[in-house]
Amino acid sequence: MATKINMTAITNNLPTIRYRVREYEKKYRRKENTVHVIAVSKKRPKEAIELLYHQGHRHFGENYLQEALPKIQNLSKLEIIWHFIGKIQSNKTAEIATNFDWVQTLERPKIAVRLNAQRPEHKEPLNTLIQINSSGEISKSGINMEELPALVKLIDSLPRLRLQGVMTMPAPHISFDDQRKSFSTIMSALKTFNYDLPVFSFGTSGDFEAAIAEGSTMVRLGNVIFGPREG
Repeated sequence: MATKINMTAITNNLPTIRYRVREYEKKYRRKENTVHVIAVSKKRPKEAIELLYHQGHRHFGENYLQEALPKIQNLSKLEIIWHFIGKIQSNKTAEIATNFDWVQTLERPKIAVRLNAQRPEHKEPLNTLIQINSSGEISKSGINMEELPALVKLIDSLPRLRLQGVMTMPAPHISFDDQRKSFSTIMSALKTFNYDLPVFSFGTSGDFEAAIAEGSTMVRLGNVIFGPREG
């Protein structure tokens, strides 16, 4: 069930977030307009997505396929770029491959092969990010760093997938310095592989400044745009 939202607040929140992201780019000497915001619209009604769209926003992230599909269908006339950011089940790959432009949570070879086989020929290759479990938490999805080379090699061999980079969600930290350290550790580990992967999807509503400071090129923001979810 979609959360009741304050449309006026959303109208004000988006330009505020855009401003903050641009200011963080300047503060941390990032190139201008290199950090992209994904509006995480899970549990949010399609009217909220339409509102942001008409404010010029295009990238939206959904976690749950059954919730996302009606939104995608109802908003099909809009040029929205849809990102799947939830856990991928094998029996959902056909719908994901057909309806989404990006998949940010690829972690298993089997899923990569299925997405490649099920991506429609008339569409561009599916943009993919490999999800890394950087914190080692059992409760979180993603591969270990040691598994990255093999999965990169596999995805590069699949013509209907386009590997763009990596995504992670580190353990939460309240301290800004701890947040930066966490992201810095991830980036340092990734640099040892020397891959040409331009996209780093790091950072959510509670830590996106730290993520930008350490090199993130995508931040996945829900509450700071839509407001807190009920329940």
